[in-house]
Amino acid sequence: MEYNIADRMGQVEGSVIRQLLTLAGDPKMISFGSGNPASEAFPVAEIAAITARVLAEDPIAMLQYGLSEGYAPLRDTLKTRLKAEGIGFENNELYIVSGGQQACDLMAKLFVNEGETVIVEEPSFMGALNTFRSYGAKLVGVPMEADGMDLSALEQALKSHPDCRFIYMIPNFQNPTGFTTSLEKRRAIYALAQRYDVLILEDDPYGTLRFAGEAVPSLKSLDTDGRVVYTGSFSKVMAPAFRLGYMVFDAALSDRFAAAKQCVDVHSNLLFQHICYAYMTQYDFEGHIDRLKALYARKAALMVEAMTTHFHPAVRFNSPEGGLFIMAFLPDGKDAYPFVAEGITRGVLTVPGVAFAADPQKPSSGFRLNFSTPSDEQILQGCKILGELTHAWLG
Repeated sequence: MEYNIADRMGQVEGSVIRQLLTLAGDPKMISFGSGNPASEAFPVAEIAAITARVLAEDPIAMLQYGLSEGYAPLRDTLKTRLKAEGIGFENNELYIVSGGQQACDLMAKLFVNEGETVIVEEPSFMGALNTFRSYGAKLVGVPMEADGMDLSALEQALKSHPDCRFIYMIPNFQNPTGFTTSLEKRRAIYALAQRYDVLILEDDPYGTLRFAGEAVPSLKSLDTDGRVVYTGSFSKVMAPAFRLGYMVFDAALSDRFAAAKQCVDVHSNLLFQHICYAYMTQYDFEGHIDRLKALYARKAALMVEAMTTHFHPAVRFNSPEGGLFIMAFLPDGKDAYPFVAEGITRGVLTVPGVAFAADPQKPSSGFRLNFSTPSDEQILQGCKILGELTHAWLG
């Protein structure tokens, strides 16, 4: 049979990272390519105990349909936590979603007509970019600087694209760069969104994992007119397999988001919602977060030290204050894709910056490294191999 694929999927390609990770199954390959949390970070024993208990106490409630909005006690617990971070709920609502990825899908489903513009950081999370593409959105990238988007480029993009429906950004320890948007730029981005009357989708899956520096207020905490939709995730602090996240938005949108979610999955995984609620309220959740921070701080420092020791001095990279990633940049004009390909032949997997581009035809000098998944020995050996390659390339 000949299949006629819908036009809206024509510009959506399979994830480059998923394709590359097929190589990671080679036991000889050192993989810096994943975006996974460290496997030793999962609270396995606690999850097993909670699962056994809730299934024994109330199996029907665990296995029956749930509310589209999410399990009420978990929602209330998250609201209390977010209130402490400056996000109020006088005019806002919080829904549980099936991972932060679904929040991106619901935003595009609700607000983007085919051919309309979404402004994104350049580079940015490919999962979100492909989601927006699947709704026929036109992506316009704004270059990232070490403290967030280039503001003049952002304003030019807003001027040039009056059909922009929202700005997508990852303000904390951005995927893929590891950059954090400064408070000054957060305020400026919000002011531009007000001036040009567009929404902001603030994607914050890594904000809890700050292990250095001072916390920066969320854009949602600065929101005075309901134009910021905020989303967080349990994937990096509990387990990705749960497929649980949450989104905060102006309460006037409650019925719209509920209807959009019901078109997709009716409700998010109820058993895992109960597990998250129990872990947050009956166990030492803050202690668990502190252990994650300590683990990632150590691994990030190890990778930065190894890169500093072995990489050619012309290669630029940041020292992240949280999250899971470091992005390295070859000198301007050098395409990182063939560099990454040669690194793979030498046994080290990274991800080329083009995988995170709004325009995948545009070369990128960057390549992303993940420090959460590899062992200490792999970090040291992999950075040594990549360092030798940088010297071979740059002289």
